[in-house]
Amino acid sequence: MTQVLDSRAATRPTTDLSVAVDEDLVRRAAQLVPLVREHAERTSQARRVVPEAVKALEDAELFKLFVPKRYGGHASNMATATQTIAELARGDGSTAWAVALLNVCTWFATTFCQQAQDDVFGAHPDAKVCGIFTPGSKAERVDGGYLVSGRWPYSSGSFAADWATLGIALDVPEGDDPRALALIPAEAWTIDPTWFVAGMKGSGSDTIVVENHFVPDHRIQRFLDMREARYLTPHTDEQNSHLAFIPVAALILVAPQLGLARHALERTRQRLPEKPVAYTAYHQARTSPTHQYGVASAATKFHQAELMMRQACFDIDACAAAHALPSMEVRARVRNDTGVIAELVKDGIDLLMTANGAGSFADANVLSRIWQDAGIAGRHAYVSPEVGKEVYGKVLLGDHDLTMDL
Repeated sequence: MTQVLDSRAATRPTTDLSVAVDEDLVRRAAQLVPLVREHAERTSQARRVVPEAVKALEDAELFKLFVPKRYGGHASNMATATQTIAELARGDGSTAWAVALLNVCTWFATTFCQQAQDDVFGAHPDAKVCGIFTPGSKAERVDGGYLVSGRWPYSSGSFAADWATLGIALDVPEGDDPRALALIPAEAWTIDPTWFVAGMKGSGSDTIVVENHFVPDHRIQRFLDMREARYLTPHTDEQNSHLAFIPVAALILVAPQLGLARHALERTRQRLPEKPVAYTAYHQARTSPTHQYGVASAATKFHQAELMMRQACFDIDACAAAHALPSMEVRARVRNDTGVIAELVKDGIDLLMTANGAGSFADANVLSRIWQDAGIAGRHAYVSPEVGKEVYGKVLLGDHDLTMDL
């Protein structure tokens, strides 16, 4: 059973961030950046990652980051997963978002009981899983399981998924937390195309619809147990069987933000230096103090975001390696830092948009898509900076509200 790491040392950031990153996987992602960029506009228009990109990602095994080695996966740590996804986002935010959600939901499936894992991966080790926590409209207790119906919006990556981990409400005594995740195969659901938005257009975050599907008990896992890392998997020797559920589910969402920041800065450094500054004496932006200051301020925010991500990944991975659940304070800090990372990236990209001028908002300018993607991604419920700061502040001041998801 996972132990709670609650010493004073576990609540302080450490300067030893020597958790290993699998550079080979990051390199595979980097090698796909040109192809992902080539198809980025088509992905946005199609509202899902185009088949050519999905096939390349499958061939590079980048949907199997958290899958255990016993099923042919990489059993990657959080540091590797976030850096791999960030590199893909250097190509396209929507593609990286879909990859992030498919990887983390596939990891959810690896925490279920052995029978459920075999259902998902036994005959198809390359299975991909999407998911939504929010309960659907109906979960009726029947003999041996639940009869489930409902709609689950924002199911990113559902277009490529073989299974889904969908939120349901269990029949439990009053006062108990009824939330659970149910594993439901793709043949049991349809996709309602509802994802018509300003950014992350190609993430395929449509609505999954289920009608009267029977979910056996072995494909159900209580949310509260998952939150406390009391997973049903018998493979307690595996490091990823001890990952902190909410910190991982939240932090993975801002990995694409790092790549969007990297791409925006790369584009700016390529195009801005020689650009004339209209209505000023500066013939090149590289000589303009205003532009120098703006770009430096953006790059500083991006660097801060990278450092915060590195710290948060270390906190998660080090505890998982020790088969320990991080203390509530550490979990609250990761939740807070998730929002701050998104905030830093959004603010930095805003500075670069200003430096690049009004033309950067043109539909044909890739900076416009980066700006829109960062704006949408940074408003996910688990990323909200305001909520993260509230949660962290509560814990720092001793208000350990047990209803908080940490």
